[in-house]
Amino acid sequence: MIGAKETFKKTERLCSQKIISLLFKSGNVFYSSFYKVIWIKSPVRMPSPAQVVFSIPKMGFRHAVVRNLIKRRIKEAYRKKKDFLYKFLTGRNICIAMIIIYRNPSVPDYQSVEKSIDETLKKLTLMISDREI
Repeated sequence: MIGAKETFKKTERLCSQKIISLLFKSGNVFYSSFYKVIWIKSPVRMPSPAQVVFSIPKMGFRHAVVRNLIKRRIKEAYRKKKDFLYKFLTGRNICIAMIIIYRNPSVPDYQSVEKSIDETLKKLTLMISDREI
């Protein structure tokens, strides 16, 4: 969308402990180049089409500064690329909740994060459309 604001609002962040535990218990899982993605169709109506949590494991990156750097890069890439996912979800009247877990052992540059988020979101839309059939 040209001229649309690319934002990442509070309503797009997954904060509900119930939904997060439900995700780990019975969520659908797939892997992409950098990430493990756990997602589920939301059992309740949400204020945005998708709510997301980003996680960087402490085991791989001991320093919080490095974890925060990776998380900022992932959030920025998601903020720019989420429009594709939102159009898909609103067209089908679906709300999802997801956790994106970084699983690469090195600190990525922004271009590779953006590329991997793009392919991850495309893979997610394919999985959602497969589950509908």
